[in-house]
Amino acid sequence: MGKLRKMAGVAAGSAALGVAALLALPATAQAAPGVPCSARADACVDLSANTTWLMHNGVVTYGGVPITSGKPGHETPTGTFHVTYKDIDHYSRAYNGPMPYSVFFTNTGVAFHQGSLGVQSHGCVHLSHDAAVTYYNTLHPGDVVEVVE
Repeated sequence: MGKLRKMAGVAAGSAALGVAALLALPATAQAAPGVPCSARADACVDLSANTTWLMHNGVVTYGGVPITSGKPGHETPTGTFHVTYKDIDHYSRAYNGPMPYSVFFTNTGVAFHQGSLGVQSHGCVHLSHDAAVTYYNTLHPGDVVEVVE
């Protein structure tokens, strides 16, 4: 019986330490100054500023770079997402157009990709060629993408 009580005490102590450790890590810790996303984001998109950054542990590693995003009726969704897959030569059958260097981060087909910075998209985040290549080479499935307004 003493052994069982000791194991229960260790489990309870571990659980308490786990909660304390989680409380010590701010879930919404701000990233670098001027970046409106949390420190856990690997990519941050600010729709109101038409800007995006790549980050690691809250530190900007690339950007900010200019973007265009979804036009009225096809707005880019806001929230926290995860990179689902990448396709270097994706072609959109829905909108009959190329999407080079696509990095998809929703289950509805929204991606970072090379596109015109003078034309709004059908929800995707358009990047210049150089930025699209960098995002494609840097981001991987599972990485966190935060999109804010």
